[in-house]
Amino acid sequence: MPETTRRRTAPTKGDQRERAILDAAEEQLHTIGFDRMTIETITKVVGITRGGFYFYFASKNAVLAALVERTVTTLRAEIDAADASGEPSRALRRSIDQTRDMWRDHGDVMRAAVELAPTVEPIGESWHSAVTAIRDTTRAIAERAGLPGNDSPTGAHAVTTALVWMTERAFYQASKNGDSLDDTAATLTHLWLNALGLR
Repeated sequence: MPETTRRRTAPTKGDQRERAILDAAEEQLHTIGFDRMTIETITKVVGITRGGFYFYFASKNAVLAALVERTVTTLRAEIDAADASGEPSRALRRSIDQTRDMWRDHGDVMRAAVELAPTVEPIGESWHSAVTAIRDTTRAIAERAGLPGNDSPTGAHAVTTALVWMTERAFYQASKNGDSLDDTAATLTHLWLNALGLR
């Protein structure tokens, strides 16, 4: 009998080093900001050489693009999990709560994504793919709630597209200005439920 190949579950040293670089970059987004963050400030914290950094990432922008991708992958998974309840009102409330929590826990990354998406292509691609995925999930919720599944201006596609971008901008402004994310989530929940005819 051939010996069964054991699946690798523990992260490799390379995985750990890459995660350390991303963690350091996220911390520095919070403490010194994107403009003051450099490859040197990241490598000093991680304890690697500049050459070691380039083994994992081609540039500071590449680190941020990977950090955005890591964050939005988590956000997409959280939104999909929130939709698993099936009941439209509950799924919608949980989706907004999960989005609020991501802005609370990773606001520096999310703000950088919004601000740099228009000029840094990999970041723009990651951010827009996340928005599109969230729109698709909420569109399914809207259709279950009774919105027509057509492409009319009042159909589920158009309505959820507008609401998802409104949600992104509202949380961005609240995070940037230091406003209450809980209050912002409550306002957005009210608007979403009314737009979808839910309570």
